[in-house]
Amino acid sequence: MINSLVDAGTAFLTFSGRTVKQYPKRITAFVAALLLAGGGGAFAVATLAPDASELPVREVLESVPTLALNIPSDLDLQTLKLFRSEVTRSSDTADTLLSRLGVDDASAAAFLRSDTIARQILLGRNGRNVTAETDDNNHLLKLSARWSPEDNGNFNRLVLEKTPQGFQSRIEIAALTASSRLASGTIQSSLFAATDDAKIPDSIATQLAEIFSGDIDFHRALRKGDRFSVVYETLEGDGEPLRTGRVLSAEFVNNGKTFQAMWFKDSVTAGAPTADASRAADARGKGGYYTLDGQSLRRAFLASPMEFSRITSGFKMRFHPILQTMRAHQGVDYGAPTGTPVRSVGDGVVEFAGVQNGYGNVIILKHRNNYNTVYAHLSRINVRKGASVSQGQTIGAVGATGWATGPHLHFEFRVNGVYRDPLTIARQSESIPVSASAKPMFTRLAAENRIALAAAASVQQSSAQ
Repeated sequence: MINSLVDAGTAFLTFSGRTVKQYPKRITAFVAALLLAGGGGAFAVATLAPDASELPVREVLESVPTLALNIPSDLDLQTLKLFRSEVTRSSDTADTLLSRLGVDDASAAAFLRSDTIARQILLGRNGRNVTAETDDNNHLLKLSARWSPEDNGNFNRLVLEKTPQGFQSRIEIAALTASSRLASGTIQSSLFAATDDAKIPDSIATQLAEIFSGDIDFHRALRKGDRFSVVYETLEGDGEPLRTGRVLSAEFVNNGKTFQAMWFKDSVTAGAPTADASRAADARGKGGYYTLDGQSLRRAFLASPMEFSRITSGFKMRFHPILQTMRAHQGVDYGAPTGTPVRSVGDGVVEFAGVQNGYGNVIILKHRNNYNTVYAHLSRINVRKGASVSQGQTIGAVGATGWATGPHLHFEFRVNGVYRDPLTIARQSESIPVSASAKPMFTRLAAENRIALAAAASVQQSSAQ
């Protein structure tokens, strides 16, 4: 019945387009009536269905095969391994070290005390990264200690392992892996105070001072509010940081002026073996720091004969503390404890090494172009007359010999026999630019370092916010 009504309505609607236009209201009413009639019919049919509660119920049982888990026969599901890491202390004994590692194993403690290798490397040693692997009863299964004694790209690993025959130890050598870290800071009082606040290692702070020493006088020119950003290497063994590497790039804003630097190893240039070409090739073969526009920061002379110290007397007229008269001070005095290493500020040859009047123990180096440097009041001399020295090489140690009221280094710079202010020489010495052949690679790396330094600067801004 429903289908007949729908067919009739459809035929009526399609018999003439003209009729729809003439009688739109009547046609609409007719269609509505058809739909209502269909709904009512559907309702009537739906109510004739049987009640679900009266339908018969049938139970069907089927067996399902068990799937194989394919568990290896040698897998012990009940074994639980725990891992803990610690850093050794100089006061450690076998018991205190194992206790901090969560190890409760008398046989392991006894082995640590008796094994010569393990005892020498772990007990009484400070700063060694140690990882212990134990079972769920806190019995030691394996212990590993890592350290990097030399700057040769490798680290040592002590492995103490439980075997069916008991504990055994061995030493392995593996390569360090390098990763980069970003940091930044603001000067409030000193460079080292700022790097301490930023949790930057002292070795990186020293490198920062070295890199920019030709442009910034870190003894006298630092200002409160000066800021720096740095990207540096961390050398890791088994994922644990063991030592810091070199500064990869750095930025220092001193008194509103920005200085930037990046590490780059240039290719050795070909050509005639002139003295300048040889020095350039040597510098490039070793690698060095450059401004981001390609100028080398390696000057002919370092700004200071010590890594970091304080100036106690400058290049000027002063009241002599021993002679008790006003006279010109022809050098710079650096205050430092006795034994502090003293280094050559440039490549040269030892012209004199010994005792000389008020200088006490003194070294005089001869450099090219009739330049001489003098290192006086030394407690120790490490070089002999006629020996060649390279820039940065340790040649002696701070002392108080000769006319000295306390331990310090008296440092002089002479050009053609005329005394010059040492603090200005390094800034005036020439630098070596990147070679034309290496310029494309340098430009690409410089762009990457600009991005890295911007990210390092944002670290401080984010922490401040």
